[in-house]
Amino acid sequence: MSAVLRRLAGTAAVAAQAVLAPVPAAAVPDPRPSVSAPAEKPSVSQLLTDLQRLYRQTEQATETYNATTEKLERQRAEVARLDGELARARLALRAQRLDAGRLARQQYQSGGGLGPYVRLLLAPDPQAALDEGHVIGELARERARAVARLTVAERRQDALARAARKALDTQLGLAARQKRQRDDVRTKLAGVERMLATLTPDQLAAVARLEEQGVAKAQRELTTAGALPADRPSAPPAAGPAAPAADRAVRYALDQVGKPYAWGAAGPDAYDCSGLTSRAWAQAGVPVPRTSQEQWDRLRKVPLRRLRPGDLVVYFPEATHVAMYVGDGKVVQAPRPGRRVTVSPIAAHPILGAVRPGAGGPG
Repeated sequence: MSAVLRRLAGTAAVAAQAVLAPVPAAAVPDPRPSVSAPAEKPSVSQLLTDLQRLYRQTEQATETYNATTEKLERQRAEVARLDGELARARLALRAQRLDAGRLARQQYQSGGGLGPYVRLLLAPDPQAALDEGHVIGELARERARAVARLTVAERRQDALARAARKALDTQLGLAARQKRQRDDVRTKLAGVERMLATLTPDQLAAVARLEEQGVAKAQRELTTAGALPADRPSAPPAAGPAAPAADRAVRYALDQVGKPYAWGAAGPDAYDCSGLTSRAWAQAGVPVPRTSQEQWDRLRKVPLRRLRPGDLVVYFPEATHVAMYVGDGKVVQAPRPGRRVTVSPIAAHPILGAVRPGAGGPG
């Protein structure tokens, strides 16, 4: 039985005792028998179905939250980058304005306020005047170039200012979306807790047994069909460029066994499902996407019969759960709220497929 089931079993027992405890009557009860029929208790299979649905909805909400959190982090970095560029552009614009003003003063001082032809006629040395005119012309050309640079700098500052404002608006929008998604996860988690709190210890134990039986049956079917590779966890990863990294990722993930599940967490003290897989591969020097959906969409897919330790097994049609294959038909995973990182049969959930991080060569 999972930790949360055990914990809430105690809660349910206490609640049941409180309900059965006698309390003073506020009024004389109606002696007539009640005509309403007792509510039909749901079957164990229905309870398990409902719980699995709630857990799946919660994990889907968690992965959506994780994706937005990752986008928000990237957007914050982009805002910081644009703010830095804008500050540098403002300094450059200030320098360009000072340069343009200096050249304008130099041109005026060299020209003495007279036109070039008048200065040539009045000059005691026409050749010197011509030379001076050349210098003045060069100053004028340099001033024109300075003005052009100033114009470019002004346009760049304006463009960066607009981009920075837009990036900040995007960041604020993502932060608001993240808050809504966080509230959605909390609401769904509260729904799971409420349902578990209504079950008796016997019901909780029956649900846990039925779940284990379902996993064992699915595992047997996979093995009998020959859908899994014939390997053992003690065997080294298959040869290939990714083998050393895969070995490090597996070792890291197995070292996390026993740590708690926490939605949105990516270690080192707690993990959600994709937080564990992404952190393990990052520790091996191979960055992978943060969420299970992105891992499924962006990593190379491999058939189950060609699985290698380190490959990621993705579950459910919406790719809302992920685990890491460790060999012998088993995965290491952060299962769900209330549980801890554990090694379990690969068929713990309905399998969507598998993907391989890194450049591991042909499957």
